[in-house]
Amino acid sequence: MATKKAIEKVEVKTAEKETKKIVKKAAVKTTPKAATKVVAKKKVVKKIEVKTEEVKTETKVEVAETAPVAEVKEEGKAMNEMVSKNSTTIEELFEAGAHFGHVVKKWNPKMRKYIWGEKNGIHIFDLEKTFAGLNEAAKELTKLAEEGKRIVLVGTKRQAKPIVEAEAKRIGLPFISQRWMGGLITNWKQVKQTIDRLNSLKLKRETGQLKKYTKREQVLFDKEIARLERVVGGISTLKDTPEVVVVIDTHKERLVAKEAKNRGVTVVGLVDSNANPDMVDFVIPMNDDSAKALEIAISVLGNALELGMKRFKDVEKK
Repeated sequence: MATKKAIEKVEVKTAEKETKKIVKKAAVKTTPKAATKVVAKKKVVKKIEVKTEEVKTETKVEVAETAPVAEVKEEGKAMNEMVSKNSTTIEELFEAGAHFGHVVKKWNPKMRKYIWGEKNGIHIFDLEKTFAGLNEAAKELTKLAEEGKRIVLVGTKRQAKPIVEAEAKRIGLPFISQRWMGGLITNWKQVKQTIDRLNSLKLKRETGQLKKYTKREQVLFDKEIARLERVVGGISTLKDTPEVVVVIDTHKERLVAKEAKNRGVTVVGLVDSNANPDMVDFVIPMNDDSAKALEIAISVLGNALELGMKRFKDVEKK
């Protein structure tokens, strides 16, 4: 009997072992494959989402890069020429001392909107407004020169004289660097007679027509030519009343601004903190005593005028 019970126990144990093995095999066969399939599907979905996001970002970058190029092409060659020649920056104006105004006590309250503040009793200009005014004036001068307007550059103060003369002679522009003749705009007929007198005397001297006079008379003629050169030598090529005046230091040349304003002549001016901006059509608020700042401003305006004059000549040739 004992042996029978032992045999039955062994059979039961072996049966249990076999059933456990069968269950394990079934679990191994079913679950891993399903699990791996699900995981694989999840990974594929993630990869597709990443790819679509990358494509979106790439298209955005391409649009951002191509938009400015299209805008630059639309502006044309004219703006490229202006940018290349008028390449001054706010940093250059700052280094040249263009931001220094006059002593606070001597300021004109009408210049308040162009002033950033004060330091050590001296007004400080807002150079962003200076830069904007300079660029606006340069664009307007290019436009006026392109239309063939008669433009005169005026600068009689000690710092501005040599710069004004050099720039005006370089581009072939009428200028006044000694003294403004009262009535140049309001009494043009009288001024025209003075200019004609100078041109006729110079022509006679060049052709030798003055040699028939005595030596004393020739000396008197030379002195008269020298005097007229100082007064109207810079505007000897001017054939009619100026239509535009570019004024350096509108406080010192306030008679120029006043006379031009009364006759409807366009005024472009460098205006310091002690000057009246109401007399100026295109205000460039800046220090008009610094030679470096004047050199920068006059060169920018000169390049703008040169560009406009060149375009005007090209149109005439066609």
